[in-house]
Formats: sequence, C-alpha cells, structure tokens
Amino acid sequence: MTRVILVRHGESTYNVERRVQGHCDLSDLTEKGQAGARQVGAVLQGLKFDAAYSSPLKRAKQTAQLILSSLNKQGTPIPSLRLTDNLKEINLLQWEGLTFEEVEQQFPEGFLLWRDRPKDLKMPMKTPEGTTDFYPVIALYEQARQFWQEILPQHLGETILVVAHSGINRCLIGAAVGLDADSYKSMHQSNCGISVLNFAGGLGDPVQLESVNLTAHLGEPIPKPRKDTKGARFLLVRHGETNWNRDKRFQGQIDVPLNDQGRVQAGQAAEFLRDVAIDRALSSPMLRPKETAEIILQHHPQVTLELDDRLCEISHGLWEGKLEAEIEAEFPGELKQWQIAPETVQMPEGENLQQVWDRVVLAWKDLVASTPESQDDRPTTVLVVAHDAVNKAILGYLIDRGPETFWTFKQGNGAVTVIDYPLGNQGKPLIHGLNITSHLGGVLDKTAAGAL
Repeated sequence: MTRVILVRHGESTYNVERRVQGHCDLSDLTEKGQAGARQVGAVLQGLKFDAAYSSPLKRAKQTAQLILSSLNKQGTPIPSLRLTDNLKEINLLQWEGLTFEEVEQQFPEGFLLWRDRPKDLKMPMKTPEGTTDFYPVIALYEQARQFWQEILPQHLGETILVVAHSGINRCLIGAAVGLDADSYKSMHQSNCGISVLNFAGGLGDPVQLESVNLTAHLGEPIPKPRKDTKGARFLLVRHGETNWNRDKRFQGQIDVPLNDQGRVQAGQAAEFLRDVAIDRALSSPMLRPKETAEIILQHHPQVTLELDDRLCEISHGLWEGKLEAEIEAEFPGELKQWQIAPETVQMPEGENLQQVWDRVVLAWKDLVASTPESQDDRPTTVLVVAHDAVNKAILGYLIDRGPETFWTFKQGNGAVTVIDYPLGNQGKPLIHGLNITSHLGGVLDKTAAGAL
C-alpha cells in the first residue's frame, strides 16, 4: 500500500483578500498560514515520509518547507522537497489577481458557470496557432492524472507527503478514485487541511479515501461551513465498535450492541461534537448506532432522536454471525468476490448493494427535503448515525456514483463525516470533511477494521 498525505497550503494574503490566485505567484503565507503549516508538521511527527512533493508556487512551497522543518524536530530523516508543475493550482488566466467580486462584475456568465458548472467554464488562450478555448477544470484533472501516473510507480509501499492547492488537491482526490471533472466541487479542501489516500498500486488500481480535509490540528474540530452556505449541514457518524467488529464477524442486521470500547468511542465523538449546535438527529433503530447517537445527544438534551428503518445495516443473510473462514468454507469464492467487486454479490438470503443503495438514498433524500435550511442565521445541523455500508451508500450517492464505489470510502467506528449543501438543500452537496477520527487518536484511522 502506498500512503499519500495530501495537504493544502496555509492561508495566503490572497485568501484573506478573496482574490483569485491560480498560477499567480504574488501572494505569501500570512502569519496564520505559517502557524497552520507548523501545526500540520506537529501532528504528522509520528509518521516517516519516504518522499515529499510540492507545487513550485511559493504559498505551497513555503507550507511544505515549514511542515518538513517541523517534522525534523523528532530527529527522524526528512526527505528533500521535490517541486513539480503537475501540482500547480488551476490556471484561471483572465481572472488571476482579481477579487471574486470583480470577477462576478466583469465576467458574470463565467462566474455563474464557475459556481454551478465549473467543468464547462472556458477561457480564451493564445497559442502559436492562434486563440483557442481553454477549459481550466478539465485541464486540471488531466494534470492530476499525470501526477499520479508519474509518481505512484516510484513509491510503491511508501508514505509520501504532497503539498499543493485547493483546486489541484480536489482533482487529485477525484482522479485517484476515478471521478471526472463533473465532481470538481464535491469535496472541500481547507487551508492546511489534511487528507489521507491509500493506493493499492498505480492509478486505476483500488484506492481508499481514508480521510478528507482533517482540520482538528488547527483547533477546528470539524471544518467550518463556508460563509455563503445556504443549505443545511449533516454530520454523518458510524456507530462505535462492537465485539463482532473486533472479531471480524459479519453482523449485518443481527442486533449486536456496542462493546466497552464502542461506548468510549461514542463518548469521544460526543466530546468532539459537544460545542456544535445540533438541531435534529436521526439514527438507524439498531442497538449499536442508536446507543452511539444517544451518547452524543447527552450534550444536546433538547434534540429528540428520530429512527428510520431504511438506515439499517446491509442484510448479509446466511453470512451473518460468521467469520471470514466460515463464509469461505460454506460459500467458496464469494467472499473474494465481495472484496474485489462487491456490487456483483447477492448475499445468500440477504441483500445486494443496489438494494441497500435504493433504500438508503431514498431515506437521505427524504431527510434533506424535510430539514430546514437554516436556524438562527446559521445552517441547520443534523446528526445522522448509521452503519458502514449505509454511510458508504450515502457517500457514493453524494458523488453521483453507485455500489461500485463501496470500498472507496473508509468509515471508522465513531468517525464523523461533514456534508454541506452550499447552494441550498436542492443544490449539489459538498463533502466538507470525510471520516474524521482525530478525536479517536490522531491523523490516521486506527479503529477496528472488522466486518460490517
């Protein structure tokens, strides 16, 4: 496995001034941006990096240098920093240096495309042959693919640090998991946010998003919603650990309760979310998520927990209660098929993933439609506690994908995922933070990797 720690640069002067940066290299890190970079280095000190890559633009390069210098305080060998143009930010040509307000005034049609359909944004580009249409987002996705194709074969089985920018980082994540330019605004990248990607091999081989946009090391437990967010916010939590999770025994719809460690994890999630204003809460009715939700809501006694049967875990049918070795003995080859192509597996006397997707997506649509967009001049915040397969179905739906994405997303016991609707509840969703486990022990997800 190749592990990639992906970081966005620290706050820059152009970020503060709300100017378009792109390829422009006139902005510097602010004091806050420099401090954020050092905080990234501090939280990554337990990791050994085999290589480090950065965009050559100085806001990213400075961030990478500060991270590496902070790592060096532990006395571990620090790799030299390699710069590559394939990590440069999106090329926005006409807009760079302008404020976003100026862009909206001078390029109203382009601004609306950027907001609603960024893949379709085009700008005139001069070439030796004349002027041609340039599509910045499509070009950036190709740039991201080139980076992975070049870098991954050089670092099989290693851990590498990659420091770049908001746009290219989103394309790197999207290209890694097989998404195209339509998904450009599906996942957020905060200044000095950390994402973790695990590659089985090269580009096109299986990859897992362990986490996206961790910000707790910056004193921000969950990423703040954008100031212009119009819709609601959803906190998607997986239940705490059970004994069957730990034993890697398939539980499915057998109603296994939390174990002591699971209750600790639920308590840690409760502390993590203590100061977050929660307006509504929904859970699967099964014991393990229901108890997790109840523990979290101890700090929010005004919220009544709603239950929805459609959020129950996948039915594993005749696999339930069995260990992997027992399943392999009774159903030869099917477990391997589940691990390679889960969307093709029909659980004996149980469900297939499409059935899970259908009921879970319907429940999610009903939840979003029935939730007010705002409360007291802030986004309405909804706690949703469910299961591994259920959460993965929700996340797959949010990026317009089906059961083939099942192994793409990691959902640790007690982890928190943050989902916003920036353009309103009828608009496209934004995964603002994925599988946050900072409250459970650091940047990497160390929760049980057991059966569902």
